[in-house]
Amino acid sequence: MPRNQTSDERPEIPPGTLDLLILRSISGEPLHGYAIARWIKERSDATLLVEEGSLYPALHRLVRLKHVTAEWGASENNRKARFYRITPAGRKRLASDADLWKRVSSAVTAVLDGRDLRPSSGRIAWAN
Repeated sequence: MPRNQTSDERPEIPPGTLDLLILRSISGEPLHGYAIARWIKERSDATLLVEEGSLYPALHRLVRLKHVTAEWGASENNRKARFYRITPAGRKRLASDADLWKRVSSAVTAVLDGRDLRPSSGRIAWAN
């Protein structure tokens, strides 16, 4: 967060986005928490910064949902760390959520750019 930006001005990320990013980050290989946050930061050119207070609750939720498994191992600096691995259910959710995200972001971009996406392959309902 830039130094002159307050926490109240921080952009809100749509619900489910962090889960999607975590699942994508571990879709190639198991990673520990710090490596997941670093992967997201690097891939987003430091636009998306995942704080521990958000990351670990999301990882615990994904484990509870059986989208991710966790096991202890040694990190690259030989420290004990929990490594997170995507499960088949997690891969299914990743594919579904990624498709939805692409459709939604394409539609929002079209609206902002003044374009028309018709004909649409499917409708997306706004939920509170």
